Amino acid sequence: MLPITAYGHPTLKKKGAIIDKDYPGLEKLIEDMFNSMYESNGVGLAAQQVNRAIRLFLVDATPFAEEYPEAKDFKKVFINAQLIREEGEAWEFEEGCLSVPGINEYVSRKPVIYMSYYDKDFNFHEEERFDGIKARIMQHEYDHTEGILFVDRLPNFKKLLLKRKLSDISAGKHKATYKMIYPKKKIKH
Repeated sequence: MLPITAYGHPTLKKKGAIIDKDYPGLEKLIEDMFNSMYESNGVGLAAQQVNRAIRLFLVDATPFAEEYPEAKDFKKVFINAQLIREEGEAWEFEEGCLSVPGINEYVSRKPVIYMSYYDKDFNFHEEERFDGIKARIMQHEYDHTEGILFVDRLPNFKKLLLKRKLSDISAGKHKATYKMIYPKKKIKH
């Protein structure tokens, strides 16, 4: 399993670089990311979360299939993804993140997105439409490739309430059930 970068780690704030099909070890990286995501009970994982600032994320929405049937067998790799547009009335959903263990908060996002991306075989998909829980997971992971965490989308008063917990995560004072990489120095919030 690849270790997950913890809140406060500088790689999480880096916008991902565009890669090509010759990116060294890409196939193995994707395989390791899926395995790491499953080992840590996630439904999505971005390269920033395994300490690589590139435009790569993957999702497997299957754990949501009981409540959201459209999530069944929705397993995809997104390379160099670009969010084209979002549509609909924003809805709140409780999100968590492997890089921010133990914190779940409601985040408002639009229910329909259109995204262009390359799949794992480097086939290009132009303005493909996604909705519901699939779009939600993808928006969360896409944010990672832009250097944005879900806690960045919270109102300021919520961030203030979470300040201590976030500091504890960046310092390694939490109980994640998987291996993590922590920042080398103290992070100011």
